[in-house]
Amino acid sequence: MIGTKILIIDDDARIREVLAAHLEREGCEVTSAEDGLEGLSAFRTVAPDLVLLDILLPKMDGQRVLTEIRKESDTPIIMISAKDQVFDKVLSLEMGADDFVVKPFDLKELYARVKAVLRRYRAQWKTENSDVVRYENFEISQEKFELKLNGKKVDIPRKELQLLYCLASNPNRVFSREQLLEHVWDFAFLGDSRTVDVHIKRLREKLTGVSSKWELKTVWGIGYKFVVTE
Repeated sequence: MIGTKILIIDDDARIREVLAAHLEREGCEVTSAEDGLEGLSAFRTVAPDLVLLDILLPKMDGQRVLTEIRKESDTPIIMISAKDQVFDKVLSLEMGADDFVVKPFDLKELYARVKAVLRRYRAQWKTENSDVVRYENFEISQEKFELKLNGKKVDIPRKELQLLYCLASNPNRVFSREQLLEHVWDFAFLGDSRTVDVHIKRLREKLTGVSSKWELKTVWGIGYKFVVTE
């Protein structure tokens, strides 16, 4: 669980503090929000691995936040509620929640549920997304033709995505321009190989500032590599 990013959305400050303290002791990186609108904004900014979401929230209730998140992400969500009603549980699960916990809850039990939900999600993700490459704030799939930065889909031309996928799926490996042309364009380029440089420049514009743990780097006199530091 070390480094796992958890977003807590709950209007009860005491619950946020207790949950954050417990999860941080387990090595998680915790972000908190006190209402639905703030929580939705935090989700889009932080791109957490899992969300703990209260149902009764000011400004935007938890089930609406759940609906908005599900429009753009399949990130695991555990609903938290003081209402122990079958209707709320069933509705939340049908809307896309991964689990439902009733207040007051035991911290050890909640943490066990967090680990179980993440374990199921990651196993399913690994099976269904075998071509997906992930780093901090970065996710790319050649099969789905999809690039996500900070949890948000980014419009990207096909050749740029194929070029980025080739580099990111082979971290810290140096590719010459000629090798990249063969991998991405499927032929040995006869003539000016600066087309690779143009595509790399456009990719850098998209990737700037997304993370300090990886970088699209020029290897002077040779070509390019996707450097991963952690």
